[in-house]
Amino acid sequence: MKALHFGAGNIGRGFIGKLLADAGIHVTFADVNETVVNALIERQSYPVKIVGEDVVVEEVTNVTAVNSTSSDIIDLIANVELVTTAVGPTVLKIISKSVAQGIEKRAANGNTTPLNIIACENMVRGTSQLKAMIFEHLSEDVQAFAKANIGFVDSAVDRIVPPAEEGETDPLAVTVETFSEWIVDQTQFVGDIPAIKGMECTDNLMAFVERKLFTLNTGHLITAYLGVLAGHETIKDSIEDAAILADVTAAMQESGEVLIRRYGFDVDAHAAYIQKILGRFANPYLRDEVDRVGRQPIRKLSPQDRLIKPLNGTLEYGLPNSYLLKGIAAAFLYKNDDDPQAVELQAMFAQQGFEKTLAHYSELNVDSEIVTLAHEAYLALK
Repeated sequence: MKALHFGAGNIGRGFIGKLLADAGIHVTFADVNETVVNALIERQSYPVKIVGEDVVVEEVTNVTAVNSTSSDIIDLIANVELVTTAVGPTVLKIISKSVAQGIEKRAANGNTTPLNIIACENMVRGTSQLKAMIFEHLSEDVQAFAKANIGFVDSAVDRIVPPAEEGETDPLAVTVETFSEWIVDQTQFVGDIPAIKGMECTDNLMAFVERKLFTLNTGHLITAYLGVLAGHETIKDSIEDAAILADVTAAMQESGEVLIRRYGFDVDAHAAYIQKILGRFANPYLRDEVDRVGRQPIRKLSPQDRLIKPLNGTLEYGLPNSYLLKGIAAAFLYKNDDDPQAVELQAMFAQQGFEKTLAHYSELNVDSEIVTLAHEAYLALK
């Protein structure tokens, strides 16, 4: 089997690309970083350092790369059996046109071999969103071909992959934690589901999407924002601060109650899952900086993301939410001149005030009690 993977960054190489290659699939990475692309073409392998109780380095082989702006992308999509992405939500729209052109060529060639596309992004049903972007570029005839022969498979992904270690000179070296979780919607595949160790199938994807979003993502972000306020540089340092640990744990318990009500998760099992996540934050081998985790606060304050979606869940079920509100308030104290979204948030905040700014990005009612309570949490935190 051959796969095309968009995104040769740390997550692409350290997580999805590694799982595919380990399963015996030939992986072509697509990226615009010429240094990384050329190194993959030349070496056709790269090292992955896996850090947990032990530290091991594994060599990933049977890989190559192509520049994602190259027309070669279209030929690849016309012929491979699997396309995956780890490019970030904002880049999906950019690659959608190339994918559409590849599908057009696939149709023109009469290639009815099943192709499955899986967006492995930190977003809810990212592949379905990518599909909508792709279909904007396709004629009705090619859309019909795609519906019959191409699976657009939503997934949930979870692995902490920090930036390259300081002093690392190998452009392909990557460090990852031991834990990884890649869950796919088995109902959306066309043809046989590929056998990939580490890829788990479910017919109830949203339960796992929200479990990860409301636990790992919510806790990670609140740890970062409270860590910034406390003067910490890393997630590890932040979560080892007893006050932050208490607040983050309480926020994850609030979001967890939503999951328990919505999906019937076992109470004790979910409590253990929270503790596992907290342990991952404290991994001594991962230098995960709070500024990296806190980036793009506007996206993270949107209705379907890790702060507002669990908050809305607490409103739906009439549950406590004071610690989630504290995390939302802390987002307004995150300042990063190198992050355009942080700059934009602070600019609107300065002009419009807290309540209007929060309502604008979160789509909460500006006159609602919950927005007033969030403002009070901000004033208390400030």
